[in-house]
Amino acid sequence: MDPGMSELLKWSVENSSTTANDPSAAPPTNRHLNPEALNALFGGPSDADLMIASMQAIKSSDPEITLEDKLVAFDNFEQLIENLDNANNLQPLALWTPLLECLAHEEAEIRMMAAWCVGTAVQNNEKSQERLLAMNGILPLVKLATGEAEGQKVRRKAVYALSSAARNYQPSMDVLTEELGKLGRSGEKIDASDMDAVDVLIGGLREEASKAA
Repeated sequence: MDPGMSELLKWSVENSSTTANDPSAAPPTNRHLNPEALNALFGGPSDADLMIASMQAIKSSDPEITLEDKLVAFDNFEQLIENLDNANNLQPLALWTPLLECLAHEEAEIRMMAAWCVGTAVQNNEKSQERLLAMNGILPLVKLATGEAEGQKVRRKAVYALSSAARNYQPSMDVLTEELGKLGRSGEKIDASDMDAVDVLIGGLREEASKAA
């Protein structure tokens, strides 16, 4: 990761921790930030820069970047892609591949955040729904949503992502029902625009996930 962006991330983590413990607390001092990082902070790095820096932190093998740091970076990433334009920039920024790779991460919290971000990116966004399908992202989400070894939080976020991916987008709904059929569940075709039918399918997956440990 670029050193300046690395320091900016660390500042963000420190600031998040301080304000979370005491919302009235003054933000941390900036004495640890070099001029380049300060310029990035106060000059306003673009959303694209922040998305890239967040993903670099999430995927980093640097031992100084802890799991907590990565979760903060993921939280920042999720907030950024709530913006439709930012979600659609996942493809040109080549961020879909590393995001989907996180669905298989060894840390459950990283898998949960990855599923959450996928759900945010594709919600009411046909362009991103199409990209997720093209990247074969439905199968790993089905595995997480139905995995008996997965915890409740991971499974529920995977169900959320599947709901966002398949609603009003028939190609993803067809793949979802097909994959569920392979698992011995109902593979009956569902109209992706029939919200009642979609709610029954997703509600069943959500209820099952809520019973997980």
